[in-house]
Amino acid sequence: MGEFVIKMPDVGEGVAEAELVEWHVKPGDPVREDMVLAAVMTDKATVEIPSPVDGTVLWLGAEVGDTVAVKAPLLRIEIAGEGEPMAAESPAVAEPAAKAEAKEPARPEPVKPQPAAVAPARPAPAEPVAPEARKPAERPVPREPAERPLASPAVRLRAQEAGIDLRQVTGTGPAGRIGHDDLDQFLARGPQPAIAPTGLARKTATEEIKVTGMRRRIAEKMRLSASRIPHITYVEEVDVTDLEDLRATMNDGRKPDQPKLTILPFLMRAMVKTLGEQPDVNATFDDDAGIVTRYAAVHIGIATQTPAGLIVPVVRHAEARSVWDSAAELARLAEAARNGTAAREELSGSTITITSLGALGGIVTTPIINHPEVAIVGVNKIAIRPVWDGTQFVPRKIMNLSSSFDHRIVDGWNAAVFVQRIKTLLETPALIFIEG
Repeated sequence: MGEFVIKMPDVGEGVAEAELVEWHVKPGDPVREDMVLAAVMTDKATVEIPSPVDGTVLWLGAEVGDTVAVKAPLLRIEIAGEGEPMAAESPAVAEPAAKAEAKEPARPEPVKPQPAAVAPARPAPAEPVAPEARKPAERPVPREPAERPLASPAVRLRAQEAGIDLRQVTGTGPAGRIGHDDLDQFLARGPQPAIAPTGLARKTATEEIKVTGMRRRIAEKMRLSASRIPHITYVEEVDVTDLEDLRATMNDGRKPDQPKLTILPFLMRAMVKTLGEQPDVNATFDDDAGIVTRYAAVHIGIATQTPAGLIVPVVRHAEARSVWDSAAELARLAEAARNGTAAREELSGSTITITSLGALGGIVTTPIINHPEVAIVGVNKIAIRPVWDGTQFVPRKIMNLSSSFDHRIVDGWNAAVFVQRIKTLLETPALIFIEG
C-alpha cells in the first residue's frame, strides 16, 4: 500500500491562499476518483476539490475555518500500490507521498487503566464546618428550576420535619450542596412567601459559532470598508408616485418573455444618466497607491441576500441595457447568486453598488461602501405619505434614497448633486427614456 498527498490547488488570479469551508470526508472514509473531498473559498468564489485517486482517507491537514496556502498538504489518502506518481496530475495538485519510511509514526494505543481489586474504604464522617471557616471560593451555586437539590439524608430528614422545601434553600457547599448551617440561615430569615409557578424559566445556555466561509468574507469586507473609508451618507425623499404608475402600466403590457419590472431597473437607468455627468462617482480608489480610476462603463453591483450571506453579483455595462434588459439580467444574476451557480466574473468588477432591503427597507439606512468603490445607493421602502400640493394634502408614494460616498473622493456638494439628479429623473420618469 502507498500514500497519496493532495495539496491545496492553485485557484488562479494570483490567489496565494484559501479558506477551508467544508470537509466531505473524515479519516477512515473510502473515496473514489472524482469524488468531492472538500470545499475552499477565496474572496471570489467557492472551489470544490475532487479526489484524483481511489483509496482511504488517512489524515486531514486543516480544520474548517483554517486558511491554507496554495500547494500546502491538505489530506493524505492510502492507495493500492507503492504510491507512484500518476500519469496526469490531478486538478487538486496531488503528489505521491514519501514511502513507508517517511510516514508519520503511528500513535500508540492508549493504555486503559485497570480497576483496582481493593474495595473502596468507607469515608469517615466529615466534621461540621462553621460558616465563618468556609473557603471564599465556596459560594452559593445557582440551581436550575427542575434540578434536585443536593443534601445528605440527615439534612433532608430535618428539612422534612421542619416543613422546609429544599428547593427554596440556597446551598453554600460544593456544587450547591445544602448543609445544616444553610437550614439554620433559612429558618433565621423566617417564612418565605411561596412563588407561584409561571411556566417561565431562566435560560443559561450559550452557543459559540465559529465565523467561517461566506460570513467571514463578509466580516472582513465590512471591516476593511468601515476602517479605511470615511463615509458620508446623504438621505433624500423621492416622490415615486408617477414612476409606480408607469411601472404598473409597463408590467400590464409586458410580453410573456419579459420579466416583471421592479423599481431597480429604473433606478439603474437613472444612475447611468447621472454618472455620465459625474464620472467621479463611477470610480474605484486604490488608497495604497493613491490612484482613483474612473470608468466609462457602468458595472452596477446589486447587493443580494442569499442563504450563504450577502453576495454582490454585477450587472455589467448597464449603460448599454434598456429597462427590460436590466430587469432580465437582474433576475438571472439574483437566481444564480442564491443557488450558488454564479460565475466568478459575475461576482466582481463593479464600479458602483445598489443595496435594497425591499419591503423591509426601513425609513433610513447608512449603507457601507463596497470597497474599493466610492459610492453606494441605498433604496428604502415606499410608503404613502400626505404631501402638501399648495392647496391641500394629497397622498403620494414616497421613497427615501440613502446613499453613502467616500468623502476622500466625493465632496458633500457633489454627493448632493448626484442624488438630486437621480431624484429628478425618478420623479419625472419620462426623462429616463430621453436619450442625449
